[in-house]
Amino acid sequence: MSRSLAIIPARGGSKGIPGKNLRELAGKPLIAWSILAARAAERVDHVVVSTDDEAIAETARAYGADVPFVRPAHLATDAAPTEPVMAHALDWYEAAGQSFHNIILLQPTSPLRREGTIDAALEQFEAEGADSLLGVCETHHFFWTRGEDGEAGALYDYRNRPRRQDIAPADRRYRETGSIYISRTEAFRGSGNRLSGRIIMFEMSEEESWELDSEADFKILEGLFAWSGAC
Repeated sequence: MSRSLAIIPARGGSKGIPGKNLRELAGKPLIAWSILAARAAERVDHVVVSTDDEAIAETARAYGADVPFVRPAHLATDAAPTEPVMAHALDWYEAAGQSFHNIILLQPTSPLRREGTIDAALEQFEAEGADSLLGVCETHHFFWTRGEDGEAGALYDYRNRPRRQDIAPADRRYRETGSIYISRTEAFRGSGNRLSGRIIMFEMSEEESWELDSEADFKILEGLFAWSGAC
């Protein structure tokens, strides 16, 4: 059985929504939902929170996550990408003599994951022999772009507007949810990217796919938690 490490990145300096990782959502700090989902997954061997903030670290430990290090300042800026944060966590555990076959990235800003979702994603990942996996949600929106001259351009055939039920499987479109990513450690080390090699999609429900980016999103997620019974 391969060993899997769930990494939850949660820096303290959010500017869009100050203090969002500790902000209460459906009765718990935002960070808690991802920790609890990871700990409930039978296929996850270890759960670590990478943070530069002591208050987040204290809360993460209270909900059962490991917080064995303080994230370096250069990895906790607005501009810092997530992949070096993942690599830093892997480096720490490898230096401590622990190795993992898979890395699972769980972003706190996608807090609603149903019971069994993470295990189902890992099961599909292993069964299909993938190098990386991303959570997706099927979308039926009609997207447009704006050209340099300001003219609108459709990303679908607007002259023959399709009905949802008529869209062929090969023509369906999927939105990256940001909720779950899985990478084989070897593939991640070789590419430096969470997605590399043979990439597969894991379809998630619409409510699980909501990302928290604004004050309005907090209100929507409060309702989704109550509606889904996940509280």
